[in-house]
Amino acid sequence: MTPSASHPIYVIGSGNVDHIMRIPRLPERGETVTNGVYLPTFGGKGANSAVAAAKAGGRVSFVGCVGDDVGGTALRAELEKFHVQTPHLRVVPGVATGQALVMVGEAGGNYLSVAPGANHRVEAEWVRSLTDRIEPGARVLLQNEIPAEVNRVVLAAARRRRFACLFNFAPALPFPLEDLRGLDYLIVNENEADNLLAAQGHQPLAERDPTAATGLLRELGVECVVLTVGARGAVVATDDRVETIPSLPVKAIDTTAAGDTFCGTLAVALAEGADAFAAARFANRAAALSVTRAGAMISSPTRGEIETFSESSGTPPPNLSNNS
Repeated sequence: MTPSASHPIYVIGSGNVDHIMRIPRLPERGETVTNGVYLPTFGGKGANSAVAAAKAGGRVSFVGCVGDDVGGTALRAELEKFHVQTPHLRVVPGVATGQALVMVGEAGGNYLSVAPGANHRVEAEWVRSLTDRIEPGARVLLQNEIPAEVNRVVLAAARRRRFACLFNFAPALPFPLEDLRGLDYLIVNENEADNLLAAQGHQPLAERDPTAATGLLRELGVECVVLTVGARGAVVATDDRVETIPSLPVKAIDTTAAGDTFCGTLAVALAEGADAFAAARFANRAAALSVTRAGAMISSPTRGEIETFSESSGTPPPNLSNNS
């Protein structure tokens, strides 16, 4: 399936104004590190993933809330610049747009803090009415930076209306495990995986045995688990197959939005008909490219860059065959 023939993608999530400080190394508690470089930009897991998906060729709509401030106006303009559709981006009067403070140190490691602002004003009933109009072939991507009740509403609608749902369980927060039953794709890193395993009554496992961790997570009733394991790549587990997707050799300078890039481009490949394994290989290449650049939203690569990187790395571009 080609990008022009792909199913639509809805990203329901957060959008922020990001304030990024690149510094020689991350500080210890109580320490000041100087000689930083300041980069004002945009982010939020939802907005990052939406832009990554659009740059990779997806037909993307963003669903979320911003404040009636300069940041909200600028964030909408930034999304539209990258061809993300914004008719479902609501303005909440008297509330600030989400804000994020990010410190980036050596090897791309980072500290983040977020003031959610308007992101916590996404309302379940409003999203419920929207999901009633989402076509069965659509792909819907969620994260945990909006109220949990909204995600619960979308998961229930996905089961009822049979559109495919991807849940990036980030950041790791309390969530009713029974609502994950029937989920099409659960995407987690090691910390998020162990958080869910602990809620199931298991010991931390994702770092030392990611394959076993994906098996236990599938017992939640999830069709496919994608566990990203940083520099080691990713593990993809379905009912009949488990595959490790190896990492690609790059020099990381900023890992801030690598996971968001992975999720957005994964959604694109799935919307084009790829199976979970081909989609994860495509997303893995996009995420690897993103860590070689500073910033959050602006770090995600274009479709052409992903495919060129595949060729220059000595491996063919992923085969996004029609498996839908």
